[in-house]
Amino acid sequence: MGFLYDTTLAGFIILTLALGGAAAWSTGRACALTWRPLFVLVWFIFLLSLAVRFLSFALYGGTLLSVQHWLIAFAYLVALALAGWRVTRTNQMTSQYRWLYEKTSPFGWRLRPGADDRIA
Repeated sequence: MGFLYDTTLAGFIILTLALGGAAAWSTGRACALTWRPLFVLVWFIFLLSLAVRFLSFALYGGTLLSVQHWLIAFAYLVALALAGWRVTRTNQMTSQYRWLYEKTSPFGWRLRPGADDRIA
């Protein structure tokens, strides 16, 4: 048992990092594709973190009501969900509004030079 996990390390890696992380990324992507605001995403990840903690308790014998371990799982899942949301939103903005925005990184975009003349 460690600071990050209350079960085995393998259980933590499989359940929280791999399966929970994939679910969080997919949730962030789905919220971006449906143009939902960020507070909806945070609510979904809150529910997902509770499910991950319950599965840790049910499958690996972890502590069900451990606030410390829930906060660690929640912070990790929120970070992945926000990354998935932002990458998807960047792709949406630069592909749907190609004449207006250009991608600067996987997480950002900017107004194309001369695009402000086309807006008015």
